[in-house]
Amino acid sequence: MPKAIRFHETGGADVLRLENVEVGDPGPGQARVRHTYVAVNFIDIYFRTGRYPLDLPNGLGSDAVGVVEAVGAGVTDLKAGDRVGYLLGPQGAYSDVRVMPADVLIPLPAGVSDATAATLMMKGLTAQYLFRQVFPLKGGETILYHAAAGGVGLIACQWARALGVRMIGTVSTDAKAEIAKANGCAEVIVTSREDIAKRVRELTDGKGVPVVYDSVGKDTLMASLDSLQLRGTLVSNGTTSGPVNIDSTLLAVKGSIWVTRPAMIHYATPRSHMLGMARELFDLVLAGKIRSEPSHSFALSEAALAHRALESRQTTGATVLVP
Repeated sequence: MPKAIRFHETGGADVLRLENVEVGDPGPGQARVRHTYVAVNFIDIYFRTGRYPLDLPNGLGSDAVGVVEAVGAGVTDLKAGDRVGYLLGPQGAYSDVRVMPADVLIPLPAGVSDATAATLMMKGLTAQYLFRQVFPLKGGETILYHAAAGGVGLIACQWARALGVRMIGTVSTDAKAEIAKANGCAEVIVTSREDIAKRVRELTDGKGVPVVYDSVGKDTLMASLDSLQLRGTLVSNGTTSGPVNIDSTLLAVKGSIWVTRPAMIHYATPRSHMLGMARELFDLVLAGKIRSEPSHSFALSEAALAHRALESRQTTGATVLVP
């Protein structure tokens, strides 16, 4: 019988349960997908803990890759046997098979393996919209990127190098610094022993950077603001250390700073736009400019272990579940 990770109350990783579920045939506009890999993202922890509310009980997980088993009426651009991935749609990717809206499914090119694609759906397309849409990079810029050794961060390191962008990345340990450098990060700041803003100013001859991509949130807010040039842009794309609350007066004091809090759904829709984003990402992968494989793998039944590893900062790169 099909199985899925579900939770009936918010809380720690122990609220995640492996349960039997009913999975029927796809209806109109739907497809049934059997997963080969399921991505684990920090946003999943937000849903599990209740920071982002869901009606309970519910499934968990927003992106996965797999094979189409069947399609419903009206679905013309997908068929049984097609390899697909997705990052939008309802929660419930932590499962071995599910029925999905067909219009969120992204066909995978032959040269991109399921394992690679599993690390690219949310993480790779996040790098795409951050670098190519939210604050479009053209090459030649110097930027600050927090959590450079994370799942999105390692892809961002490679994308920055491909664009000719000098990326200053932050990491928590020297070991993570070496990983970020190996993936193309030009300069690395180890936050456990270096002052972020001071080091950014040193690396930019006192000028600061035009943009900071900050997925950490509360703990790095002031360092991010202090690293920006006048009229620079703070892209607040995550809050792993806690929510960000900014007094607008502070933005003026720090140099007429622009702040944006982007969400994937506003950049990856309509479907044609999402497919264009994926095409740009896959082209870089096929050209050998971005390489990505899971760094940590857990069985579907070990979802709680995967969450604990992610929360304790034991991981680098991408974490996946294998049904």
